[in-house]
Amino acid sequence: MKVLIVEDESMAAKRLVTLLEKLDSNIEILAKLDSVKRAVAWLKENEADLLFFDIQLADGLSFEILDQVQVNAPIIFTTAFDEYAIQAFKLNSVDYLLKPIDPEELEHALNKYEERFKSEESPQVNMTLIEQAVQMMTKKYKERFVVKIGEHIRTLPVSETAFFFSQEKATYLQTTENKRFIIDYTMEQVEQLVDPERFFRINRKYLVSLDAVNDIVTYSNSRLRLILNGSDEMDAIVSRDKVQIFKRWLDK
Repeated sequence: MKVLIVEDESMAAKRLVTLLEKLDSNIEILAKLDSVKRAVAWLKENEADLLFFDIQLADGLSFEILDQVQVNAPIIFTTAFDEYAIQAFKLNSVDYLLKPIDPEELEHALNKYEERFKSEESPQVNMTLIEQAVQMMTKKYKERFVVKIGEHIRTLPVSETAFFFSQEKATYLQTTENKRFIIDYTMEQVEQLVDPERFFRINRKYLVSLDAVNDIVTYSNSRLRLILNGSDEMDAIVSRDKVQIFKRWLDK
């Protein structure tokens, strides 16, 4: 089996080579490359049976390689990102491996390659899923909101926001210090602008920060009521249809 490794951390690349050689003495490492640019140049002139791509390289994401050169070999992605962040990276690749790479997981990935890809003449990569993965990796969420205080304008960091809520067709930001300000966004817009790892839309009125949740109590009709830090709000109720999703969000 001829293998190409694209990895910009020298120690990680060395460890991967060592593990591969221990697992299969017939594996031939054709090259170890450390950038998108070098990988593209190499793949334009050479081929390998199996590719190992670190997702984040010094000059960009390894997905960019696939935008610049046709790749006919299956890929195993390696990454330091947690499992939630890499669900979109499964693609048509063999597998993904979290760093530091576990020998048993590497062996399992190689077995998958043998079973699923070795007999295929030209496995195709799903570019739509790659685009989704790139968006997930590169999307930047809003860091601050502009608010008006009398005749003054100031910015409030999202990190100091306890929750957002709507009232009488206006959208408010409530800080961790229990101060509230009107912002020029709809709740739907705010939901798209803030990090879904940190904020959850519990109902049509509230979008709450995980850090603001002080307690959760059962409520009528299988719903949940949230006790929010520094707030006496009584209608922070998780909608019935969102209860299970909310629980999974809490359990990440």
